[in-house]
Amino acid sequence: MKNPEYVKIKDKKYKINTDFRVAIRCENVATDSSISDTERTLAIIYLLFGDDGLSNPRDYNKLIELGLRYLKCGLEENNDLNEKPDMDLEQDIRLIEASFKSDYGITLGDEYMHWWDFYMYLNGLTDKCVLNRIRELRTYDTSQIKSIKEKNKIQKLKKRFALREKEIVMSDAQREARNKFCELAGIKEKE
Repeated sequence: MKNPEYVKIKDKKYKINTDFRVAIRCENVATDSSISDTERTLAIIYLLFGDDGLSNPRDYNKLIELGLRYLKCGLEENNDLNEKPDMDLEQDIRLIEASFKSDYGITLGDEYMHWWDFYMYLNGLTDKCVLNRIRELRTYDTSQIKSIKEKNKIQKLKKRFALREKEIVMSDAQREARNKFCELAGIKEKE
């Protein structure tokens, strides 16, 4: 399957911002509990399709549907909601960069990479890369370890490499930009 660059709704084509960093930002928006569903939807449409997407409210439902399908790389998601995540694309970006470098010789840096290529590479990383070793550690069941010393060592490592709870802290400039976005989009602020 070819990496998509556009979505089409009726006769209108919308260019997708396909850089993997945009998809990571979309994931952050999607999991940000400090914003409403409407804000989340509009933010994802804006990130993926820019002003063109925001300027066509009649297409919002289809844009978000196609945008989410794009973000899932056209795959059916099989996520168990009770399963604790073992990775966060934003928090683990340095581990991802190191793993891409060690497994593929790819330096992410500021270079463009299509989201679908990034996702394919991410899922193809070896068990030896640092990211997958940390992911395995995060999910390691210490209940079967008999040695107290070994159990304590693993638990300390798990704590050290645990995913942090996301704390939403906005600067004055970010708050002002959010307020302007809400004003332009006709969104009422939460009390």
